[in-house]
Amino acid sequence: MTIPKLSLKELNLMNRSSLMESLGIEYLEVKEGYVKARMPVDTRTIQPVANILHGGASLALAETIGSLGSILMVDADYFDVRGAQISANHVRPATSGYVTGEARIIYQGNNTHLWNIDIRNENGELVSTARLTNFIIPKLRRKS
Repeated sequence: MTIPKLSLKELNLMNRSSLMESLGIEYLEVKEGYVKARMPVDTRTIQPVANILHGGASLALAETIGSLGSILMVDADYFDVRGAQISANHVRPATSGYVTGEARIIYQGNNTHLWNIDIRNENGELVSTARLTNFIIPKLRRKS
């Protein structure tokens, strides 16, 4: 499958029946080394007691867009992308509307990619910032 040739609409359709669909994640812009997506702050993504965006939902958004970014940068016929490590700092609560995540590659090696992901509220204020490391793993090819 050559993912870089898929349209934004087709990439969003790939999220059907997945965590991304459950959380309402929608890709907005995709280019090499950069992915932008949004996610609603609603009953699917908030903490049950505080009614603010759940940190785990923020991490799911961050890992989703950083991983897609890596997938777009490798030949998906020959390589798999696997998240190796993610960390985040949550600096401000989000209580309604949408948050938007922007993932930017900061290191592209042969075996690892490092991404910085900033998540902002509708006012453009930083809600969370994350770092994601992805492993780039060669697919095992079966001999015919």
